[in-house]
Amino acid sequence: MAEIIENIHGRRLIRISTDDVISIVKTYQTIACESETYDEIRDKLDKKDLYIPEDF
Repeated sequence: MAEIIENIHGRRLIRISTDDVISIVKTYQTIACESETYDEIRDKLDKKDLYIPEDF
């Protein structure tokens, strides 16, 4: 589960769990294996929505 952390200057950071990182990397690897070029990977990732759950 992701956690949003705000500092005293109002800047927000998102702390994500190991499972979230693995999920994102898995999605990237799946798309990258199906693609031949960097541009093709970027195009596919631009069309893909990646979500990180938010926990307050």
